[in-house]
Amino acid sequence: DVQLQASGGGLVQTGGYLRLSCAASGFRFDDFAIGWFRQAPGKEREGVACISTNEVHGEDYKTYYADSVKGRFTISSDNAKSTVILQMNSLKREDTAVYYCAAGRVLGRGCIYREGHDYWGQGTQVTVSS
Repeated sequence: DVQLQASGGGLVQTGGYLRLSCAASGFRFDDFAIGWFRQAPGKEREGVACISTNEVHGEDYKTYYADSVKGRFTISSDNAKSTVILQMNSLKREDTAVYYCAAGRVLGRGCIYREGHDYWGQGTQVTVSS
């Protein structure tokens, strides 16, 4: 069975940091783009950061970020462990949301969009307080 297990959420003060982890199983990890998305109450789910290649079976991975998190969040992957990490620094109240990881056969910057992601994790809550 395909599984994406997101973890690492919690409550943190403004300016603090959290490290989210997405553990994948049940599919060939390095053939898929992996993205982190978030959904705040009353808002649509949006892309936060993702990692992908520009060609099928490519090995040159690139990362992409939403403008709102550039310079604060870093996405990285460990293909040997089928795990993707989202390091979130300098957290703001507006980062409060449920964070999801997702996998899809999308290329390039397409990984930052919800469309094309076949598999979704269960979400982990991030709350940033002032």
